[in-house]
Amino acid sequence: DLCIQCAQCSFICPHATIRVKFYDPKYLEKAPEGFKSVDARSKKFAGMKYTVQVAPEDCTGCGECANICPGVKKVNGQKTGEKALMMKHQIPLREKEARNWDFFLSIPDTDPTIMPRTTLIGSQLLPPTFEFSGACAGCGETPYVKLVSQLFGDRAIIANATGCSSIYGGNLPTTPYTTRKDGRGPSWSNSLFEDAAEFGFGMRLTSDKLAEHAREMLDRFIKEEKEGLDKDLMIALRDAVQTTPEAIEEQRKRVSELKKQLEKLNDRDAKLLYSLSDYLIKRSIWIFGGDGWAYDIGYGGLDHVLASGKDINALVLDTEVYSNTGGQMSKATPMGAIARFAEGGKPTPKKDLGMMAMSYGNVYVARVAMGANMMQTVRAFNEADAYDGPSVIIAYSHCIAHGIDMSWGFEQQKKAVESGAWILYRYNPQLAKEGKNPLIIDSKDPKIDVEDYMYSEIRFRALKRSNPEAAEKYLNLVREDIKNRLRIYKHLATLDYSKK
Repeated sequence: DLCIQCAQCSFICPHATIRVKFYDPKYLEKAPEGFKSVDARSKKFAGMKYTVQVAPEDCTGCGECANICPGVKKVNGQKTGEKALMMKHQIPLREKEARNWDFFLSIPDTDPTIMPRTTLIGSQLLPPTFEFSGACAGCGETPYVKLVSQLFGDRAIIANATGCSSIYGGNLPTTPYTTRKDGRGPSWSNSLFEDAAEFGFGMRLTSDKLAEHAREMLDRFIKEEKEGLDKDLMIALRDAVQTTPEAIEEQRKRVSELKKQLEKLNDRDAKLLYSLSDYLIKRSIWIFGGDGWAYDIGYGGLDHVLASGKDINALVLDTEVYSNTGGQMSKATPMGAIARFAEGGKPTPKKDLGMMAMSYGNVYVARVAMGANMMQTVRAFNEADAYDGPSVIIAYSHCIAHGIDMSWGFEQQKKAVESGAWILYRYNPQLAKEGKNPLIIDSKDPKIDVEDYMYSEIRFRALKRSNPEAAEKYLNLVREDIKNRLRIYKHLATLDYSKK
């Protein structure tokens, strides 16, 4: 009864072990004893049931879901310790909840057209195609990877830089990448060397070239009025505008029909078009990597790809250190933080990768922190995929290298934003074409001193203990840097782009 059906627990779950569904009550007829469900609150799901289910044998027990859950019991207006979602010992519940999990998976997925995927709850009604990875309990990176897999996993091609995301993403002989019930899921590959941007760029160029070849063949068949092929179908396939999930599904149906017709033909050209026809469906090309790749080793390649103008998306999982190799300093490491190779605190400010990308003018850029603003995160990912050009999303990812209680990782993200250390924004070049300012700042003015954020993490607090004078110096420099940086962003966000 305490659950407000917000799906925040599912959204932030690092291992995709929490799922939510709205469904017809008839499916409960065969439910095992103890399977939990409540009436749906939303009018869009009137008459339906709602369930939040955990995969008990895959949950790592990080506790982030319980900490973020807003469904708190109140008595006389005062909050109690009871919540809709609370941590319990696994062993007494394992067998029963494993049965519940299996039954939950047997219930059909919620119709994705009822609630737009541009909403938080809508995104969580889509099945993840990235689940049960070997990432650290409470990992700050994997929720973003999971979100990509939910929104675009059925047509995603992923080029992964080497780092944490390639280790938990390709922990052979197993893999956390999976498929939907219809067999569709992401294609994933990792180049050992830090050339993921170039690697992914090649995937984009190849996909475009094969799609172009398929359209050229359709053109020829249309002009020839090739026997056995529906001319109207071929025209629709060639000219399809695939800017929405619904339009992409329609294109899939058309491709399926084309294949049926091509199977009946026994000539060489028909067989070639059959092999190329899937490339007529829009693909979502993503490059995944950490800040060691994006800010340092692979920056030249990333810059080359962003300058290409091609429709490709980069997700930077910014932990502000080389997480996979032991927490070494990168150019993303903030001033004053202790890391390997910066034992006395990093003396220089964090590289502003987003500002550098924005300077091109035709690159979609977003800076997100899902613990601070979940809806802004969902919006940014959808906009990046929809933008017909290069996109980069820089995602704050809390990490064990920060020296924090990982069960409160998303609270740290919130502090980073509330202190002004991490500005949330979206830069959409499409808005400039409409005469609007392309930069939207999504975070508010700082409401806490950056000291409250920094000294809640060991990476900053350790310097205060070992060298108080240096810590104080860096703290004041960071305060000044935040003021200056925010001043610049606010100025850019107020520029007049109207075509007067």
